[in-house]
Amino acid sequence: MGIETAVTTVHWNYFLAIERDLEILSRYVDFNEKNFACFSIEIARIILAASAEVDVVCKQICQATDASSDAKSIDAYRTNISSAIPDISSFVVLLPRFGLRLRPWDRWGSDNGVPMWWTAYNKIKHHRHLHYHQANLKNALNAVAGLFVVTLYLYKDKAASGQLSPS
Repeated sequence: MGIETAVTTVHWNYFLAIERDLEILSRYVDFNEKNFACFSIEIARIILAASAEVDVVCKQICQATDASSDAKSIDAYRTNISSAIPDISSFVVLLPRFGLRLRPWDRWGSDNGVPMWWTAYNKIKHHRHLHYHQANLKNALNAVAGLFVVTLYLYKDKAASGQLSPS
């Protein structure tokens, strides 16, 4: 793999790094709905990293689908991306190893829907001292699932042709 290939999939590689952090976390916290309220510093770090990357990837998707787009907020992303990916709100991410089904963008199906994990991300980022408990497993899993969905869309051509590694 040359430098050009690595650079053109930088967001995929970043997703894989965050996914690896989540996999390591699974050794210490069982990914089970009974543990969804579990919160920690490590979970906060995963939410912050995944959500910040969602912000970057969503901006790129908006630019790719509309070169004049100046989308800079989750609401602006929703308007632009929902047009490009009409079924994003019903996209299901399966975690078969844990028996979980996540719909990280389900709230984008409504007019004013902001994903619950995005709201948690902003509260953790700006007011962690008040909202630390929102750095929980449920929000982390959905933030990483949300990142997976938009990153796959960003690289949909490479994904369809088997050029993402690992696929």
